[in-house]
Amino acid sequence: MQDFRKLKVWEKSHQLTLDCYKATATFPREEIYGMTGQIRRASSSIPANIAEGCGRDGNAELGRFLSIASGSASELEYHFILAHDLNFLSDAEFDHLSAETTDIRKMLNALQTRLRTNN
Repeated sequence: MQDFRKLKVWEKSHQLTLDCYKATATFPREEIYGMTGQIRRASSSIPANIAEGCGRDGNAELGRFLSIASGSASELEYHFILAHDLNFLSDAEFDHLSAETTDIRKMLNALQTRLRTNN
């Protein structure tokens, strides 16, 4: 068991979640249960799964939850594309959120590789 708050990928994904909440605050009201909810759930799933994996026993369990977090990051990337194409996100918001998500996915993959190498 390790403290998830000490992981840079958790810090970065938590900040992304905060950024997503800010960005979706301006989405159309009728999207509250659609795009707004989907983006918020997918973004918060990333740091939540990192935290849960850190609370589990052993690297294999942590790796499984990192894989789930990575899947949520992929889902989030798609939602950003859709939100941008629907003109819910500006070009600047889309570029920032997409770049952060890509960085997080790379960090998750690197951490998973490191866990596999240490086993």
